[in-house]
Amino acid sequence: MAKISFTINKFRKKIIGFRSNEGRIKFFRSQGVKIGEGCLYFSNKIPPEPYLVEIGNHCVISSRTEFITHDGSVWVFRDKNQQLDIFGKTSVGDNTFIGIGCILLPNTKIGNNCIIGAGSVVRGVIPDNSVVMGNPAKVIMSTELMEKLTLNNKNGLQTKHLSMAEKAVIIKKHFNID
Repeated sequence: MAKISFTINKFRKKIIGFRSNEGRIKFFRSQGVKIGEGCLYFSNKIPPEPYLVEIGNHCVISSRTEFITHDGSVWVFRDKNQQLDIFGKTSVGDNTFIGIGCILLPNTKIGNNCIIGAGSVVRGVIPDNSVVMGNPAKVIMSTELMEKLTLNNKNGLQTKHLSMAEKAVIIKKHFNID
C-alpha cells in the first residue's frame, strides 16, 4: 500500500508541475491553501496540511519551495505520548517573493514586501519590508535598501519580455561573450 501511495503522490506532483500558473493555483486552492490575487506559484510541493497555509496578494512562490505544517520530530517522544502531533500555520504577506528551494517551517509568519533568498529555512516572525536569507534564515537588510541595490545593479538588463534568443544576444554582449 505504501508503494502505491508513493507512486500516486509522485504522479500528482508531476501533473501539477506541468500545469499553467493558474492551474497550479486553482489546484492548491482546491486542496485548501488560501492564495491571494496576482500570485505566481511555481512549486509543485503539496503542503501536508494545505489548509494551514495562507499566501497574500502579488506573491511569488518559486519552484521547490516547501510549506511544512507539522513537526515530525515528535516521533522521538512517541514512547511518552503515542498520539501527539504538533501543527502550525504558515502565512506569507502581500507583495512577497519566496526564492527557489525555500523551506517554511510551522508557525512562520512572513510580513508584507519581503524577499526570502533561495534555499532559506524560515521559522518565526519575519517583519514587513525585510530581506531574509540563510539557514536558519535571518534578516539581512530592508527591502528599501535591496531596491536601491537592485535598481542600480551594473548587471541589470532590460530583457524581461524578450525571446530567449533576443535575451541571449544582450546578455552575451554585456558580458563580452562571443
